[in-house]
Amino acid sequence: MRIGIVCYPTFGGSGVVATELGKALAQKGHEVHFITYSQPVRLDFFNENIFYHEVNISSYPLFQYPPYESALAGKMVDVVKYANLDILHVHYAIPHATSAFLAKQILKKEGINIPVVTTLHGTDITIVGKDPALSPVVTFSMNESDGVTAVSRDLKEETESTFNINKEIEVIYNFVDLTRFFKQEKEHFKRFICPNDEKLLVHASNFRKVKRIDDIIKAFAKIRQVIPCKLLMVGDGQERQNMEKLSRDLNISDDIRFIGKLDAIEEVLSVADLFFMPSEKESFGLAALEAMACEVPVISSNTGGLAELNINGVTGFLSDVGDVDDMVKNALYILQDENLPTFKKNALARAKQFDMNVIVQQYESYYHKIIDGVKALNNLN
Repeated sequence: MRIGIVCYPTFGGSGVVATELGKALAQKGHEVHFITYSQPVRLDFFNENIFYHEVNISSYPLFQYPPYESALAGKMVDVVKYANLDILHVHYAIPHATSAFLAKQILKKEGINIPVVTTLHGTDITIVGKDPALSPVVTFSMNESDGVTAVSRDLKEETESTFNINKEIEVIYNFVDLTRFFKQEKEHFKRFICPNDEKLLVHASNFRKVKRIDDIIKAFAKIRQVIPCKLLMVGDGQERQNMEKLSRDLNISDDIRFIGKLDAIEEVLSVADLFFMPSEKESFGLAALEAMACEVPVISSNTGGLAELNINGVTGFLSDVGDVDDMVKNALYILQDENLPTFKKNALARAKQFDMNVIVQQYESYYHKIIDGVKALNNLN
């Protein structure tokens, strides 16, 4: 197949999933065309089946805000026509599904019927999409897509309860590349961070308020009173400065390192003992899955799709949002030397159920289903 993938080219979960999916499809022999405003951060290798098309946005002085949606639609039209694409797969509804609808209508006037699949990733539905100014557009764009997928059952149910959707939403979970995310021998790295054999706790995110990073800092302050430990904070964003200040205010900054964005996150996860994800809302929890693939148990909030990934009492523990004391209790239980090996083993076993090869096959089957359905409809017309 010749597949167009539209995504945000950032460290966010939707961009990561879209990029890794495209790379996996290319390795299986499909021709993949990425369409976005800059090269995706995880598009870090050359493959004869991968092509990148940059969306150029006009800087005409009349526009207070650059017309990205129109420019994106125009680029989709161009790539579909000249790469002879079989299907467009847009990740994150806003504004990609809307631009895809516009592109689809333009192409239809030229006798080209391009199927469009929209994948919902979370905040495009749970936060941004609920904005009254955007909700009608999001609803329309989803209903005009030929296929719609969601990365968890919880996200599917929330979408159906919030929006007037007349499309069947297919649940296709996020996935992990087990050839990249696995426990590596990095003991020298662990000794550098934890010279006295302390336990290592890790968090990775884009540091937005919804991630509730202050809960991690507060929990760590209590955990370190019982068990010698260090905390690595991977990522960057609007809350980083506030969290650095909080760690100083709690007098624990010497045991916390903020290391910014990191491409080789698997090297850090390979030496971690526990991963924290106390988010207020999380449609799936890709960072937690990547940690589990590296044999790291997870302390997470019981929200969104996290309960579909993190099995309470098996791969880690789930706590109510904001219940720092419960997270501390659960973390101390996991970190006991007699318990930690079992949780690590269970985390890996669970991660294997989301192996990239299994999930990518589900996407391939879904593409064929949508393409065949559009062809059949066109034949009827």
